[in-house]
This record gives sequence, C-alpha cells and structure tokens, in this order.
Amino acid sequence: VQLVESGGRLVQAGGSLRLYCVVSGGTFSEWAMGWFRQVPGQEQEFVASISRNGGDTFVADSVLGRFTISRDNAKNTVYLQMSTLKPEDTARYYCAASWFGNPTSRLREYPYWGQGTQVTVSS
Repeated sequence: VQLVESGGRLVQAGGSLRLYCVVSGGTFSEWAMGWFRQVPGQEQEFVASISRNGGDTFVADSVLGRFTISRDNAKNTVYLQMSTLKPEDTARYYCAASWFGNPTSRLREYPYWGQGTQVTVSS
C-alpha cells in the first residue's frame, strides 16, 4: 500500500490550501482515512478523519471550521481543504489509512502512512 501526499507549499496567513493524498494498493474504499501533522520535536497531532464512504468526518478542535476532509473513492484520493491558515498550522502533513471503516483519531489504528507534505504559513 502506498500513500502519496501533495499540495503543501508556502502560503501567507489567512490563505487557503488543498492537500491531496493518492492511495495505491489495497482497497481504498474499505478504509477510513486520516490526516495528521507534525512539527519537528513534537508528537504527531490528529487533524481530521473520514469514514470509508465519506459520510462521517471527525475534525480536531484546533482546525474545526477551517479545515475540511473529503474523499473520492473513484480516484483513490483523500483531500484536506485548509482555509484561514495560521502560522501555527505550519507542519508536515501526513495522510494515513485505517483498518477501520469509521473515523478515528488514534494513531495506532492507522497502519499505513505516506511520507508527508510540508505546509508553511508565513505571518
């Protein structure tokens, strides 16, 4: 199973960005998907998760109302739409696939991970 993230770049505070994660191998439509982020020296932080059919989502309080997770099972792709970005959103963003079908914030429930894409928000 391979997960490849893209879309990260330098953006000004208040701006918007869309991250992409394309999954190959396995059965994408059976997995819940999640986005996490990490700043060097800190633990990974849950950002958002979506159920296998896209009907349920779970978003961290820190990004609620600003970030939206979605997916297209026909394209084996999960998205993270980020708006009203803040400097504290600067991190490396990782896409992950869960064995379970429902959204989850627990790292241990995600066996498959991508390499990440860097998002930098300037003030």
